[in-house]
Amino acid sequence: MDGDRSAGRRSAAQPEILPPGAMPEQPREPQGWYPPPEYAPPPPRPRRRHWASAPATYFLVGVNVAVFLFTLYQSHSLAGPAFDDRISQALLCNGGAVLQWGQWWRVVTSIFVHFGWIHIGTNMWCLWNLGLLGEPLLGEFGMVAAYLLTGIAGNLLSVAVHPGLPEQGGVLSAGASGAVFGIAGVLLMLLRSPLLPIPEFERKKLRRSVWYFALLNFVVDFGLLVAHTRLQVDNMAHLGGFLSGIALGIPLVPRIGAARTTFVRRRAMAVGVMTFLLLLFAWGIRAAYGAGPG
Repeated sequence: MDGDRSAGRRSAAQPEILPPGAMPEQPREPQGWYPPPEYAPPPPRPRRRHWASAPATYFLVGVNVAVFLFTLYQSHSLAGPAFDDRISQALLCNGGAVLQWGQWWRVVTSIFVHFGWIHIGTNMWCLWNLGLLGEPLLGEFGMVAAYLLTGIAGNLLSVAVHPGLPEQGGVLSAGASGAVFGIAGVLLMLLRSPLLPIPEFERKKLRRSVWYFALLNFVVDFGLLVAHTRLQVDNMAHLGGFLSGIALGIPLVPRIGAARTTFVRRRAMAVGVMTFLLLLFAWGIRAAYGAGPG
């Protein structure tokens, strides 16, 4: 009897085994009902910047800082290396040393040399900001290539305009600013691409920021030149870097949005053509001003 009564109680309630295709009726949520805030999924956290997101930029900054610390140690001065330090004399860019003494390595080494904490601090801050924006569009190889090629182009223009030794009216120059201007020029071209998966107003905003950076620095350069202050800049290196950056960026397509094969092919073509043009420019300068000793 007890077994029959318990079975009767189970039959009055929801059956333990449902017939095929039957589903228990679920309570419906009222129209317009939303889960309370405590059950809402948390908003996605913004991705933190990490060195792996722009390894070439951090590598370039690291090389510049390492060279600065080395020259700082060699100078035996906490204020930073000076132009007349022995190690600096061998690394700086000077038209006379390049053309008359054949020391062409200076057009490369000088883009990693800085004088004083303010000099390297401002240049590395600009390089870091432009690099974080540019490296996703250029790739790691493209970022390093843009830094080297535009920095060298700026120094070659400086050599062409100031071909003498310091005592002959030539200039001594150093710093990453020519390459920084070059990266800005490349970005101005890449940010014109409609392939970028960002709204047009965002692209225009980014390009406007890069233009402001370039124009502001050119205005500062011109002001220092007119005022004849002790702090002088190599305007030709800045101008050469900027113009070569624009030329390098014209045939490029951004890595973001473009097919990988198209991006790699166009990047290789741009780097190859720019390298050839710089070699041709260097040969022309050498032929115009003389081959130097030997």
